[in-house]
Amino acid sequence: MLSHTTIGIPDVQAARRFYDPLLDQLGLALKFSEEQWAGWKSPDADRPLFIIARPFDGAAPTRGNGQMIAFLATSRLQVDACHDLAMRNGGTDEGRPGLRPDYHEQYYGAYFRDPFGNKLCVCCHNPD
Repeated sequence: MLSHTTIGIPDVQAARRFYDPLLDQLGLALKFSEEQWAGWKSPDADRPLFIIARPFDGAAPTRGNGQMIAFLATSRLQVDACHDLAMRNGGTDEGRPGLRPDYHEQYYGAYFRDPFGNKLCVCCHNPD
């Protein structure tokens, strides 16, 4: 369904200090990293990509209200680990890990922002 998702950041190396451990925990592999941008993918597929990038127009990155990227976890423990990594690497909490039965019975998710204000989620749809 998706080719790639891109979020704006002001500094690729600073952003990688946040995203490298988080995306490694999710089993994603770095596909490329350059001065302007970096991208990750599943080890067994070329797409979709998750990309962080300095805006190509040179303006400051801004985040949208209501926008969020949700990463799929394989377990609730992985959700917990990702939230912990995010908090230890400069993220801010937007919703501690837990069940969200108003979404559906097995939905277990955590919400946080990266150090640049982009809202992220890591969620698992499987039973414990």
